[in-house]
Amino acid sequence: MEISVSTTHPRSHTKRLTQIVGRKNVHNKRKEKVMEEEQITAAISKIVDAGSLAGAATLVWQDDKVIQAAGIGWRDIELKLPIEKDTLFRIASMTKPITCTAALMLLDEGRFELNDPITRWAPEFSQMRVLRSSTGVLDQTDPAERLITFEDLLTHRSGLTYADWHSGPIVKAYKEALGGDIDSEVLPDDWIARLATLPLIDQPGAAFHYGHSTDLLGFIIARMENAPLGDVLKRRIFDPLGMNDTCFTVPFEKQQRRAAAYGFDDAGQLCKRLTGPGDSFLPERPEGMTYVSGGQGLWSTVDDYLTFARMFLNTGTVDDFQLLKPETFKRMVTNCLSEDQLKSARSMLNTGHGYGLGIAMVLDPVKAGYMPCGGGIGAVGWPGAFGGWWRADPSNNSVLIFLTHNMLELEQLVDGIGLGVYDAITEFQAQASSLLH
Repeated sequence: MEISVSTTHPRSHTKRLTQIVGRKNVHNKRKEKVMEEEQITAAISKIVDAGSLAGAATLVWQDDKVIQAAGIGWRDIELKLPIEKDTLFRIASMTKPITCTAALMLLDEGRFELNDPITRWAPEFSQMRVLRSSTGVLDQTDPAERLITFEDLLTHRSGLTYADWHSGPIVKAYKEALGGDIDSEVLPDDWIARLATLPLIDQPGAAFHYGHSTDLLGFIIARMENAPLGDVLKRRIFDPLGMNDTCFTVPFEKQQRRAAAYGFDDAGQLCKRLTGPGDSFLPERPEGMTYVSGGQGLWSTVDDYLTFARMFLNTGTVDDFQLLKPETFKRMVTNCLSEDQLKSARSMLNTGHGYGLGIAMVLDPVKAGYMPCGGGIGAVGWPGAFGGWWRADPSNNSVLIFLTHNMLELEQLVDGIGLGVYDAITEFQAQASSLLH
């Protein structure tokens, strides 16, 4: 019997086998990567299919690469229009870090100092009064012990608030004076004057009170620049960074890309809304409305917000365009609140987080949950009331973005209605972590 003998050198066999195994390993790793990416879609799809969310856009970025992006569910359920990567969302308070960045650009130019009183640009606030009790009658006040500063506005320590965060006469007074939080018929100068007639909820600098500080800051920026805030943001941030879809009013030619407003009825069923929670916005923004909310008024996309968020991974610079000087950027992402102020702010700043100049940051990764941002030491973010959430994490050079429309009244939150969005964000953060190295 003849025995076939290979004349190929054993090392050639080994090399060939290594090549085959190598290709299989690469193929398997790619397959695993795709499966991990699809796990985000699958996890959020379950929440959408259960009727707990209309849909969401997600994005995971690391080391100059988008490693996951998906549109899940519907931007309009009734018309069967899916969420896509360029779907426009109301980003609510994710607006705040953008407005604060614009203010800090002016700080870099020497237009003001952080401890300067705002009264040079908003003299309406020169004689402020402070409520003796947040639930008390409006004429029971004491004089403010000092003037409100720019740093007070940037850190929500001005004594200004949001009406819905309190009870008592201050609630009605805020609503009657200021109109809707996002769409208001009140002209900017009149809005500033009306806000100044309302008593503060606390002494300037005393404590963190989430509220209209960033809206007022936005209008002061507009006064300093002698231009509407939208124009200032466009010229200083959106145009240089190519954020072409971020705006206060969506132009007609892009309106078909908007996600519809979704919330829940009293029975907890998903439904389309015409107006915002607390009548914060109208079905359509009237042409010529000059009020804009620097605290919560912007529309954007996952791609646009990614561009902005990357600033926090490169010391205030995006693609060689410097938004902030390094020293100013460092101040922005450094905690400004005392231990007592952090404790009193726990309704907004969960354990392990601090708050700088318009942004939250992680101080203790072990203690920090996913709200307001979570992540490694120095990770930053600030979510939006309509379900938007993001994080820029310098510890692994990553950005995570989750955009949706989940619009709830405060009473519904108390009743546990519409909380599926928090499950979705938790799932997104958990699944995204497996994609990062």
